[in-house]
Amino acid sequence: MEKGLKENKMGVMPINKLLISMSLPMVISMLMQAFYNVVDSFFVAKVSEDALTAVSLVFPVQNLMIAFSTGIAVGVNAVISKALGERDRKTANRAAMQGILIEAVFCVMFLFIGIFLSGVFMRTQTSSSDIVKMGKSYMQVVCCGACGIYSEIIFERLLQSTGKTVYSMISQMSGAVINIILDPCLIFGLGIFPKLGVTGAAVATVIGQVIAGIMAILFNKYKNEELTLKLSGFKPEFKIIGKILYVGIPSVIMVAIGSIMVYFINRILIMFTTTAVAVFGVYFKLQSFAFMPIFGINNGMIPIIAYNYGAGKKQRMKKTVMLSMVYAVCIMLVAFAIMQLFPSELLSIFDAGEDMMYIGTMALRRISLSFLFAGICVITGSVCQALGKGVYSMLVSLVRQLVVLVPAAYLLSLSGKVENVWFAWPIAEIASLIMSTIFLYLSFKKLKWNHVGGAPKE
Repeated sequence: MEKGLKENKMGVMPINKLLISMSLPMVISMLMQAFYNVVDSFFVAKVSEDALTAVSLVFPVQNLMIAFSTGIAVGVNAVISKALGERDRKTANRAAMQGILIEAVFCVMFLFIGIFLSGVFMRTQTSSSDIVKMGKSYMQVVCCGACGIYSEIIFERLLQSTGKTVYSMISQMSGAVINIILDPCLIFGLGIFPKLGVTGAAVATVIGQVIAGIMAILFNKYKNEELTLKLSGFKPEFKIIGKILYVGIPSVIMVAIGSIMVYFINRILIMFTTTAVAVFGVYFKLQSFAFMPIFGINNGMIPIIAYNYGAGKKQRMKKTVMLSMVYAVCIMLVAFAIMQLFPSELLSIFDAGEDMMYIGTMALRRISLSFLFAGICVITGSVCQALGKGVYSMLVSLVRQLVVLVPAAYLLSLSGKVENVWFAWPIAEIASLIMSTIFLYLSFKKLKWNHVGGAPKE
């Protein structure tokens, strides 16, 4: 433990002010991420409905990339924040470097997936040659450019772990703005840019991620005084890697489960019509406006909980959890009301035809019933991760998406009506709420409160 290290604001600032100051920059940047996701699909939809379907079919792979990058980053974040709470800066620095190493390994893995498996993946979902061609091209670009999203996420999470969320917001928003600007230029060939169609959307995404990653690296080097990243003398430390993976792998699996879920849901929906797949893809873009702000709250909440756990400050932890849940529930209630009242207006953003409008209106109204429970479930899962109980979050995600959601969607599809499939989401969310409540109780019950970091027990 290093003596004389100044107390981090996560251990002393009033909780509500701290949570807002930590989360608000991330909420803003996450909303910008959601906005550019919608803009991306907005321009792709103008190419054709098949183009929108192709991008929707690639989504499980993109989600899997995010699963590995964010999952490991969650593990790194938790280890660093806990170490800083214990005033152990040396361990925090070592954990940061080990996290970068793990992310680099996964980056190479997706490079090979993009080169060799893109066509195979698309052909498992559709026989349409046009959709396969567009999807293969899109997938190859995003996978071969994986260095962008991996560098962006890990270095932004290092900033978040030390409370530097404003810098994380700046880098993330910069990447999103660049993506939004380049999308129409590269899709339609505006000005000096070539006309690349769907591939242009992927190129714009990768360029935005690379620039955001570079900015995050520079912010860590020049603005993050609590972490010192050095290549000299660096070597793999399997004990620290083990700690990161213990927290991070359940998170990886939890998000990866979502990719598997989307893959099977797409296969169920495409039995009805490709339009249903396009609708599902549109829903995922729209729902990000509800979930991204909550993920922003999560990103602010996790280091606060991990830090105060390391510092032995129990009441600060509990208050952080309760306030996060209140904010999350309020956000989801607003999103629920919007999807219930204005589904046709939302779908019109994506040039929805008559069939897409009919299927989509029913889908948005029925899926959004799950929003009534989702806010609590998301926050609870992140609390478990911050406390090193990532296995709990993984189990909830597994049950919700694969044990309940996919089988329920399949059984409902046997009715022969695609509109019945959408009821699978609220059914699965209720199961998630029950499990999440139980696991949150167990997580707090099993905590061991030690006198660490000079902090008194509360």
